[in-house]
Amino acid sequence: MKVLIKLGGTLLDNPASRAALASQIAELPSLGVRAVVVHGGGKQMTRFLKERGVESTFVNGLRVTSPDVIDAVVKVFAGSVNKELVSSLVAAGAPAVGISGIDAALAEARQMKPELGAVGQIIRTNPEVLEALTGSGFIPVVACVAGDRQGNVYNVNADQMAVACAAGYGADKLLFLTDVEGVRGAEGATLSTLTPAECRTLISSGIASGGMEAKLNSACAALEHGVGEVVIAAGAAPGIVKKLVAGEAIGTRLKESSE
Repeated sequence: MKVLIKLGGTLLDNPASRAALASQIAELPSLGVRAVVVHGGGKQMTRFLKERGVESTFVNGLRVTSPDVIDAVVKVFAGSVNKELVSSLVAAGAPAVGISGIDAALAEARQMKPELGAVGQIIRTNPEVLEALTGSGFIPVVACVAGDRQGNVYNVNADQMAVACAAGYGADKLLFLTDVEGVRGAEGATLSTLTPAECRTLISSGIASGGMEAKLNSACAALEHGVGEVVIAAGAAPGIVKKLVAGEAIGTRLKESSE
């Protein structure tokens, strides 16, 4: 089974939660799972920039990426956040390898909009690098930084990076581990399953907005590109990774149909 796990910045910012997730992910190869990890690090990025007197500006949830910011993106996402996670995985016994979308042209991007600066939109992936690493027993840990054939570097939304990598890799499952238990419906209860049509209804009605709207759009895109199943669940829940891989009904599962 191929599984791609996307970890958010909040889960990675806490050493205890990072170590707990690393311990769970380290068990996956012994279960016959070829895992890939994609991570963000927005909170760490904002803190890094603030310490240097650089104000963060967002447009539709995307960080405007000036030359100063793209330099920080490489330092934080592909540097400290990536290596802290890799170190935690290695400490848990996992043969983790830290890379970014730039490496072996794993994720090629182009500028999304001039007003956003160096924010990239992924146009193609090279999943061979993921196949090579996981096929040899390694766990790739991918930072959300991409490049192009001209040597430009782009800041890429971590959810979009996860979708692109999952689709290219042919993942059976894409796990979005977040700070919430799942997707909430009109009554505030966590929904156990969703289809793309139901996601669109949640978005159009305003029930799912902001970060959750973006997450649902990403999840639907993953399904459209052949990923078998997408799950949105709380990353801090005990044993969450192993339980989701085993198919336990936790969080919100998204499939093409309700059958």
